[in-house]
Amino acid sequence: MRQEQGMINDQKEMAGMGIGDTQRSGILEMRGIVKRYHRFTLGPLDFAVPKGAVVGLVGENGAGKTTLIKAALGLIRVDEGTVSFEGERVLDREVAVKERLGVVFEGSTFPEELKVPEIEKLMKQAYRNWDREQFDHYVGQFGLPEDKRVKEFSKGMRMKLSIAVALSHHAEFLMLDEATSGLDPVMRDELLDILLEFMQDENHSILISSHITGDLEKIADYIAFLRQGELVFYENKDELIYHHGILKISKKDLGQIDKADIVSVRENAYECECLIRNVGQFSRKYPQMTVDRASVEDIVLFYVRGEHR
Repeated sequence: MRQEQGMINDQKEMAGMGIGDTQRSGILEMRGIVKRYHRFTLGPLDFAVPKGAVVGLVGENGAGKTTLIKAALGLIRVDEGTVSFEGERVLDREVAVKERLGVVFEGSTFPEELKVPEIEKLMKQAYRNWDREQFDHYVGQFGLPEDKRVKEFSKGMRMKLSIAVALSHHAEFLMLDEATSGLDPVMRDELLDILLEFMQDENHSILISSHITGDLEKIADYIAFLRQGELVFYENKDELIYHHGILKISKKDLGQIDKADIVSVRENAYECECLIRNVGQFSRKYPQMTVDRASVEDIVLFYVRGEHR
């Protein structure tokens, strides 16, 4: 893992964009964060969400995505480090900060016996800027039944309810943990449009974790990849895609390539697939070789499943 981090730092220098560039004007800033459990440790890491940006958080199950989001919200106490929201420590102004946050977790956080109108009344008491008209709009748009209890909702309906609440108290910053989980493709696409509309206000920001990297590729400005509690890379999405590519090559010809030009390799019975860093430099060095475009999903899979050189 430390070797992977070193390779990524080298790549950022080549790309002209370091992780610090995303942290200087962060609406959310996490410095020196460490959270220890019996068999898992998150960090130490520095992490920030720039104002006016969408940051996509990716990683395997158990990588620490939910832990990071809960730490950012002050829902768990970190063992080391500080969390601040626009320069103020979250723990010092917890209530005021949470008024400005819209939060969605994968599981439902509402009492199982309540119906939608009862949840609306509860949220009105919880948020000073609660907007019933906006909530009713999303309830209608999402097709949420008002005569059923939460326990009768499907997983997708529960997620829609959480999203409706998060968007109905004029939050400035959305934190969404697997918000597209359980939604059908049409609803996922609709939600992404809603998030893009939310981002029309340049003061708004989003931190969204998802296993569906295609969704993040559509809306994210930055991609952060967590693995085993470590932040492996945090890159501008367009730069990340631009500077990575996939080379298909025979096992025999693989030995002709400098290991420093390869992030990781996946082999099958007939050929090798290599994730290449800095495609432009690689193409000048090996003009006879063709490098294909890599998606965010491709890049993540190579880091998780590939053999690192």
